[in-house]
Parts: sequence; structure tokens; C-alpha cells
Amino acid sequence: MNIKETFTAHLFDLQNRICAALEEVDGKAKFVEDAWERPGGGGGKTRVIANGDVFEKGGVNTSIVHGELPEVFKEKFGVSEASFYACGLSLVIHPTSPKIPTVHANWRYFEMYDGDGKVIKRWFGGGSDLTPYYIVEDDAKHFHQVMKDMCDTHNKAYYSEFKKACDEYFFNSHRDETRGIGGIFYDYKQEDESMSWEALLAFQIDAGNCFVEAYAPIVEKHKEETYTEAQKYWQEIRRGRYVEFNLLHDRGTHFGIKTKGRTESILMSLPSTVRWDYDFQTEKGSEEAKLIEVLMNPKDWV
Repeated sequence: MNIKETFTAHLFDLQNRICAALEEVDGKAKFVEDAWERPGGGGGKTRVIANGDVFEKGGVNTSIVHGELPEVFKEKFGVSEASFYACGLSLVIHPTSPKIPTVHANWRYFEMYDGDGKVIKRWFGGGSDLTPYYIVEDDAKHFHQVMKDMCDTHNKAYYSEFKKACDEYFFNSHRDETRGIGGIFYDYKQEDESMSWEALLAFQIDAGNCFVEAYAPIVEKHKEETYTEAQKYWQEIRRGRYVEFNLLHDRGTHFGIKTKGRTESILMSLPSTVRWDYDFQTEKGSEEAKLIEVLMNPKDWV
């Protein structure tokens, strides 16, 4: 089995299925595709949805990039001559309503080759995480249960390991709070005594396939609910924290920039409306304050 070819084909199929499912949920807006090419090798399909009945802005992007490994990564991996192949699907969906959580997911595969074209490093990475503006325990439990059920099918140790990694990774250290209520996150997953490359590929495919099941029911549950201007204001304050994480801490953003990826596609994850108020404080005992309490003290949902 050629893992690179199999997973790359899966990514394009997954992009089609996720876009179709989200269009159905929205009921109005359609994804617009912008295909691009990378000067050093490869390219991708950026698909953006905007100004829908449910989704204010979102993107479901595939990228297949390859070529000479940039100097910054040669130094990181301690090699003088190397090339690479990286493929992945990355999505971020920002709903209009503050009652519906923002969601992010990413599934990727990386190979690095020596001067003779031999594979010297390879790994899978990815995950899915939820960023609500108001805590709804049933939503959090549903999202995490889908992730746990999927993980348990492949490796009983994965969910607890990846849930912990998600809370630790999506953490705004300068704010001392998590970005959202997490999900699963993993990186540099390689073959070991418990998982062969074929088993890892099967897990990686299922990790993407379960996304719609995890997110769409939450959107359907809340998309008809009304909200106030104050709740929309709160959403935009919290979106500011989302932007801070993506620009300051996110490794995917940094990788894309350093490998001369397409800037418009890399920054697609940023919301269209956002605000920063100086020293914004929540009211004690409010629903907004409850969110902050959870973000500062991550909990187990399942």
C-alpha cells in the first residue's frame, strides 16, 4: 500500500464530503473553490463559504506541497540536503450565531527524503477541536464522545492521550486559558509496536470521516436560536483570542508561512469580524464567566 497516494486521494474525497454536508446545514451559501500552485512544488484547493444563513465565514482547504526542504527545517532536523512531501486538509468554520461553536480540524501526512529520494522521516498529525462561546454540556459531551468512540476503535489509549495533548496545545499561554473545549490533537505519529503504518492510516482516515458526525448535529441544534447584540459582541471578543492563538502559537500557520505557502489560504482561519477591548471583563456569575472558568480549568467531558 502506498500510504502517500492513498491518503492524498482520501483528502480530496473528504473535502468534497465535508463541503457538501456543511452546505446542506447552511441551506444557502455554497463553497467557492480557488485552486492555487506553489512555486516550489505542489499546490492546493482552497474552498471558502461566506455570508450564509448559518456560516459567516469558513474554509475547507486541501494542500499538497513538495520540493526542497526549507533551510529552517533542515536546521531543525539536522540535515544538509533533503526534500519533502506534505499533504493535508485543514478547516475552520466560524458561524454567525454566538450560540454555535467555531470548529477547527486538520489531518496531515509528511514525508522527508534524503538526497537519493529515500524516505528518512514520515508521520501523521491532526485532530478536531471545538471553540464555543457559551458552554452547553451536552454539546461538549457529544463532540468528545464521537472522538472517543472513533479513537477506541483503533487504540484504547488514544483518546485520553490526544485529549490531554489538545488541551495543552490549544492553549493561549499569554492568557492562561485554552482556546476552546478541545477535542483531540496528535502530531508526529509514527509506526510503533502498537500501531503499524497501515493501522495509523486507517485511524487517520476515520479521524476525518467522523468530523461531520461530531459537528453537524450541534449546528442543527442551535441554528434557529435567537441571540442578542451583547452575545454577538461577546463572540467577537472571544474571536480575538482565536486570532491570537493562530498568529502567536499555531505550528501549522508557522509551517505554512515558512514553506512559502499561500498566505490567503493560511490566514483563511481568521474570522471576518473580531474585536479587542482593553481589559474586557465578564460579569461575575454570567454565562460568559462560566466559559472562562472552563477555559482556565479544562475538564473531562466523557
